[in-house]
Amino acid sequence: MAYIIPVNGDAQPVFATDTANGAIPPSTSTAATPVNLMGPDLDFFHAVANTSVATQQGVQGYVANVIQAIQQTSTVAIYQVDGTSLSFAVYPRGAFANAAVFLAAANITYTGYQLSSATNIGFKLSAS
Repeated sequence: MAYIIPVNGDAQPVFATDTANGAIPPSTSTAATPVNLMGPDLDFFHAVANTSVATQQGVQGYVANVIQAIQQTSTVAIYQVDGTSLSFAVYPRGAFANAAVFLAAANITYTGYQLSSATNIGFKLSAS
């Protein structure tokens, strides 16, 4: 199998999907800077409900209403529900100053269901 040695380019990100400052120069370190070429830079939050919301994932259920409440401030790009754990990836970054602001926005009034806590979990989307 033939191999052509590249004469230009590098392993740095080519696309500036979440900043307007162009490509990152090869001399700049991208350590601790995740590169998401599939879309914008996201914030990740994990919330814990007071009871299992597994039966509340349908139309007009608790989960749908929580997503709608979050989307008053930002866009939910990805979400995951696992029993009492709800994880969200939201855009744009910084739409919620911290986990307490996120919890206040997402914690809607709904019969028997309430979010008891939230954390900003960084670059991770899972219930653990």
